[in-house]
Amino acid sequence: MQALLVSPLQADLANLYLKAGLKNMGSVFLLSDAQVADEQFLVLVNDFLASGEIPDLFPDDEVENIISSVRSEVRGRGLVDSRENCWRFFIERVRRQLKVALCLSPVGPKLRLRSRRFPALASCTTMDCFQPWPRQALESVSLRFLRDMDTLQDSVKDSISKFMAHVHISVNEVSQLYLSNERRYNYTTPKSFLEQIKLYQSLLLSKDRELKAKMEHLENGLEKLKSTSAQVDELKAKLAAQEVELKQKNEDADKLIQVVGVETEKVSRKKAVADEEERKVALIAQEVEQKQKDCEEDLAKAEPALAAAQAALNTLNKTNLTELRSFGSPPSAVSNVTAAVMVLTAPGGKIPKDRSWKAARVAMARVDSFLDSLIKFNKENIHENCLKALQPYLQDPSFNPEFVATKSAAAAGLCSWVLNIERFHRVFCEVQPKRQALDRANAELAAAQDKLATVKAKISRLNENLAKLTARFEKATSDKLRCQQEAEATACTITLANRLVGGLASENVRWAEAVKDFKQQQSTLCGDVLLVTAFVSYLGYFTRKYRQELLDGIWRPYLHQLKVPLTPQLEPLSVLADEAAVAAWRNQGLPADRTSSQNAAILSSCQRWPLLVDPQLQGSKWIKNTHGDALRVIRAGQKGYLDTLEQALAAGDLVLIENLEESVDPVLGPLLGRETIKKGRYIKIGDKECALHPAFRLILHTKLANPHFQPELQAQCTLINFSVTRDGLEEQLLAAVVRLERPDLEELKSDLTKQQNEFKITLKTLEDNLLSRLSSASGNFLGDTALVENLESTKRTAAEIVEKVQEFKVTEGRINEAREQYRPAACRAAMLYFTMNELHNVHPMYQFSLKAFQGVFQKAMERAAPAESLAGRVLSLTDSITFSVFQYTARGLFERDKLTFTAQLTFQILLMNKEIDPAELDFLLRYPAQPGVTSPVEFLSDHAWGGIKALSSMEEFRNLDRDIEGSAKRWKKFVESECPEKERFPQDWKNKSALQRLCILRALRPDRVPCAIRDFVEEKLGSKYVVGRSLDFATTFEESGPGTPMFFILSPGVDPLKDVEKHGKKLGYTFNHRNLHNVSLGQGQEVVAEQALDVAAKEGHWVILQNIHLVAKWLSSLEKRMEQLSQGSHRDFRVFLSAESAPCPESHIIPQGILQNSIKITSEAPTGIHANLHKALDNFSQDTLEMCSQEKEFRSILFALCYFHAVVAERRKFGPQGWNRPYPFSTGDLTISVNVLYNYLQASSKVPYDDLRYLVGEIMYGGHITDDWDRRLCRTYLEEFIKPEMLEGELCLAPGFPLPGNMDYNGYHQYIDDALPPESPYLYGLHPNAEIGFLTQRSERLLRTVLELQPRDSSTGQGAGGTQEEMVQTLLEEMLEKLPDEFNMAELLARLEERTPYAVVALQECERMNALTAEMRRSLGELELGLKGELTMTSEMETMQNSLFFGTVPESWVRRSYPSTASLGSWFADLLARSSELEAWTRDFSLPSTLRLGGFFNPQALLTAIMQSTARKNRWPLDRMALQCDVTKKSREDFASAPREGAYVHGLFMEGARWDVQAGTITEARLKELTPAMPVVFIRAIPDDKQDTRGLYPCPLYRTRQRGPTYVWTFNLKTKENPSKWVLAGVALLLQV
Repeated sequence: MQALLVSPLQADLANLYLKAGLKNMGSVFLLSDAQVADEQFLVLVNDFLASGEIPDLFPDDEVENIISSVRSEVRGRGLVDSRENCWRFFIERVRRQLKVALCLSPVGPKLRLRSRRFPALASCTTMDCFQPWPRQALESVSLRFLRDMDTLQDSVKDSISKFMAHVHISVNEVSQLYLSNERRYNYTTPKSFLEQIKLYQSLLLSKDRELKAKMEHLENGLEKLKSTSAQVDELKAKLAAQEVELKQKNEDADKLIQVVGVETEKVSRKKAVADEEERKVALIAQEVEQKQKDCEEDLAKAEPALAAAQAALNTLNKTNLTELRSFGSPPSAVSNVTAAVMVLTAPGGKIPKDRSWKAARVAMARVDSFLDSLIKFNKENIHENCLKALQPYLQDPSFNPEFVATKSAAAAGLCSWVLNIERFHRVFCEVQPKRQALDRANAELAAAQDKLATVKAKISRLNENLAKLTARFEKATSDKLRCQQEAEATACTITLANRLVGGLASENVRWAEAVKDFKQQQSTLCGDVLLVTAFVSYLGYFTRKYRQELLDGIWRPYLHQLKVPLTPQLEPLSVLADEAAVAAWRNQGLPADRTSSQNAAILSSCQRWPLLVDPQLQGSKWIKNTHGDALRVIRAGQKGYLDTLEQALAAGDLVLIENLEESVDPVLGPLLGRETIKKGRYIKIGDKECALHPAFRLILHTKLANPHFQPELQAQCTLINFSVTRDGLEEQLLAAVVRLERPDLEELKSDLTKQQNEFKITLKTLEDNLLSRLSSASGNFLGDTALVENLESTKRTAAEIVEKVQEFKVTEGRINEAREQYRPAACRAAMLYFTMNELHNVHPMYQFSLKAFQGVFQKAMERAAPAESLAGRVLSLTDSITFSVFQYTARGLFERDKLTFTAQLTFQILLMNKEIDPAELDFLLRYPAQPGVTSPVEFLSDHAWGGIKALSSMEEFRNLDRDIEGSAKRWKKFVESECPEKERFPQDWKNKSALQRLCILRALRPDRVPCAIRDFVEEKLGSKYVVGRSLDFATTFEESGPGTPMFFILSPGVDPLKDVEKHGKKLGYTFNHRNLHNVSLGQGQEVVAEQALDVAAKEGHWVILQNIHLVAKWLSSLEKRMEQLSQGSHRDFRVFLSAESAPCPESHIIPQGILQNSIKITSEAPTGIHANLHKALDNFSQDTLEMCSQEKEFRSILFALCYFHAVVAERRKFGPQGWNRPYPFSTGDLTISVNVLYNYLQASSKVPYDDLRYLVGEIMYGGHITDDWDRRLCRTYLEEFIKPEMLEGELCLAPGFPLPGNMDYNGYHQYIDDALPPESPYLYGLHPNAEIGFLTQRSERLLRTVLELQPRDSSTGQGAGGTQEEMVQTLLEEMLEKLPDEFNMAELLARLEERTPYAVVALQECERMNALTAEMRRSLGELELGLKGELTMTSEMETMQNSLFFGTVPESWVRRSYPSTASLGSWFADLLARSSELEAWTRDFSLPSTLRLGGFFNPQALLTAIMQSTARKNRWPLDRMALQCDVTKKSREDFASAPREGAYVHGLFMEGARWDVQAGTITEARLKELTPAMPVVFIRAIPDDKQDTRGLYPCPLYRTRQRGPTYVWTFNLKTKENPSKWVLAGVALLLQV
């Protein structure tokens, strides 16, 4: 089922209920870890498992339907069909038919926590723990698959199955070692084993095919070479015949050339005549054309007249002509018109004499004929007589159509016709001569054209004849050329054949050898592929050391033992990728070290999806370079990433999912597990069925340096550890050093390396092409010029490569010789990076990227001082690199961690240079003090003497214990000196090395170890590593950039962003200029911040983002946004971030990407009373001092409050002796207290001391305080600092520091500088011993942290007794052997005569001891089995293993134990002592003479028992009883029996003071005596009213020095001093030290 929301899950369960309960159908509800997207799922499952009933699963109406549906069945069973019975019947059937299968992983705490939260998961299920498959099962399964493989011989199948099982088991074992030493989780599961078999099958098949194809190609090539020689003679004979034929063809062609020449000459002559005729015709045609044009233009002028005449005729018709004819005596104008018509139309020029109207009417008698005669009138040929006779009419002014129209329309039309016809004829007559000339020219043209046609016809006949001759000539020429080409081709083929045979002479031998090698490889293929399969399947996540160990130390010997055929010294990389492929990878940006090449080969060969662990992004960069635009890069969770993934699935693209976290989105589960549907064509992503293209490939990637992926994910993927290796980084850094120092050599090496890579690729391509052509050549392949040229190109390239290789070897020798001289600098830099990279184990804020480190490294080399010699230069480079990295790292560390880093740096440098003994360093860090020893000298504690005894067992420290005993005075003087690290050691021990002296000091004076380590660092590395100068902000700013933000790690009371504003002002970046954006993050400010970033990136502004830890959900978006803006932004764009560090690693939320890419700067509040007092006073000004009317009182109390604030704030550094719990006192508490002071003084003439003390101590500062004893301390300080005596000049705030009088503001600051004593516990009211305790704890923390930073498999650990696993195994066996037996409670109860209060306490203690020892026995037994490999190592077992290794009490023991700060050795010794004491007490249950109060699990129980016993005896009311504490003058040995009432107790220690046995009071502690033992204390119960409280100090009793929650009781102790002195000194009694 898919990862569902709760509501859909409820719906699915409801359907299953109905199916099981109503239909009585069985079904299984299967739920796996990956599908539990929400813990709410398990609420439903828990309810079902517990009772079968899930509340609110069905609505009420559905419930009624269910009850109705089963009612008849209930009655059929003979039951009453009540509502309750029906529902119970339904639920019972559901429980019977619906089965639940939960598949939950036991890895990590998840299952344990879930079982606690949802008890039914454990109590209502049958747990079936799937244990690792035993060897027999693994062999059986693998053999089952191997039987079906035809490519394998039956004789090796059994051996191969055994080897596969051995590989799986050995990887499990090495994974445990890997976890112990490298803290990396690598899991194998049965699925991993099955994937190994599957990969072996496919890899063997593909390699077998590949090998056979290569052999076939080579054999074909060899066969073709053999046949080539035989063909050469045939080709030579053919060439001779072709040469004879060619000669005849040449002669024929020459004869044809002469004939063609004659005919061509004849055609040329005729063509010249034709050309001349053609020219003449062209001239005549031109003349005709001009004449025709002129005629047409003149005729065009007559056209309007003709058109007008036609238009006039169109106006005439039968009607108007008839009308005209009907006129009796028309006007003269009309009769003139008809007369003119008669004249014009007179036939043959015979003008009629009678032109009267009458004659006209006769002419028009037949109207139609008359009209037709006008239309058809021959206007071009008018007789001359007619024209002459017409002139009088035309000259008559009344002969005008317009005028005539007034008389008759028909007459007007005739008038117009006459006029226009006459006009047309006149123009026509002018054109006529031109037309005649045109006709003559046309005739002439036709004659010329006929003549030309005749000439051309003759030429055409000549051309036809010439064409025939030319065709014959061309055919003869082409035959000649063809013959020539054939001869040349044959000659060329002979040449090629000779070149082929001669050129492939060496190949012939080489290929024959290759075929032989391939046959040999085929014989060992099953073993070779078997080793390679194991390599690909299992070794990707291991580092180089472990890969080599498994390959050479475990797998190869076993393969030889099984007699599986295997190539000797086989390197898996050579099988997975040839040299050309590796060369191509390196050209694409893959690091050149062997591990990276192996990683690339695994990635290319694995069948499971590869998952790259790539914190330095080297693998990711290589993949992007390799695939370019063909790669789709997405991030899980980004907007629309599932859509992109769906498209890629369908298209068959390659997808890279970047920056995965440890838990992968459940929606990707089916894809990771390749859970395909519909015959493998689809896969489900969420609720969608996505088409799956066979070519689809997925690569997963995480930036996490040490991820803990669950076993199921590791089974689905092939983990590949792309983390930079020390060797790989060293080579990269060496290249960078040489590139800077000797760019000529490095450039030459780089060019040659690249050229070599390209040559390998080219040679491989040419060789493949040559073989391919040879093997695929058919027929007459000897004519394949490309084949021979390819061969020659191959040979040429091979020769060049051989030459270049020789040259490269010489150059490489020179380069390597020069490069090796710079290796110390690169080696140091690589060590520095890995040391720096481990700091995230100290604090999660300390994260650095390789890119940033390389930037620092580069600048450090550029800054290195020049030197005269090369050795000097290398030393200068090394020193510059070391100090630059130190500075870069240290500025981002808290003060408390700077010495830790410096010490680790120094130790690693000395270890690398082999200047110190790892065993001595291990002693210093681990301090394995010998327990149970008693110090023979009074100036050393038992614990210190235990260290001396342990040290004396080492060769270099032999007899140290005897020397200290023999010269006790000298050693005492040394131990009790103020700074023993500066003193000379007594006797010959002063000649020991610096580290050896440190080891001795570790035992004698642990409080001085930090100072001694600082001196040690100064001696080994120089003073600049211990001077705490902070870098100037402007200098640090220079290193920032658009992609390198500055990250300020905040501390209370410090505002580092003031430096940003101050520097910005210098550079012109201010709020007023709107180019400095300050966003204080909180609710709703994310959008504002994003807008500011976008604007700033574009415009080159600065952005300050304050308190980014307040917007946890937005931080991933900020990381992505900053990554985007790091590229392509304005070069002046800068980002400044600030955040508080998380109180614990679990609550750390700042993304790794932001931390790694930024310059981290810590800004901490000043330390020491001097700086804090100045800082407190800085909150005020001269105006503040002058604002109150009671100036003297105000100023005195204000200064006292400032001192009070400085003291309470800085007292925290003394740990529990300072404050039981740390409190966040701030300057706000001080300023508001001063405001209260001002208000009270203004309102009253007298100073209200009590009111002020109460308000300040109980409210302003007391509001933070949660512990009553801390409240008493705060109140006591105020009683000492604010009292009437302060105005009389008699008050000292600290010894030697009186309260100043009335001064101005600057005067107070000057007074602090002049009068305040040097930093000392006295300034806080504490004894100097408090500082020793504080320094001792600091020392312990420092050394513990440095120990945790050591590599687990380093020689440091081995020097102290082997690997972590071996050391833990030894310790575990020793503890199991010494662990006491459990108390038999039944026997004790049977022996007990009376259950007195004391007896009850004893029984309770025995029960608690039993619970503790049982848990110890169980957990130690489990861990022992886990270390032997008989049990799977759980996270609890791993935690316990680490605790035993580091000498701390395991958490599961602490929960059942008593509070203790002791190391594991001391704690276990104390446990054995407690058990012995209990055993002695329970023999007869009589109260021992003295009781060790610190030996009780519950000491309050004993103290209560004392009161109960006394109350019973005296019949006093228990609630009115109190304990009286009388300190005796005796030790425990002086008491033989218990008192009649109460009890004698011993084992108490006093901290902050000591008990004066003779005076019987508390007194000042002796120097260096931190927790002096108390004499035996007599504790008895008395009535409340008989208590005497005068001269007593109410002293709290705590179990451990941690105080706080370990409070037990309050004992009143006698004192001659004011009790406030002991309150300020933090005096308390302790049960353990």
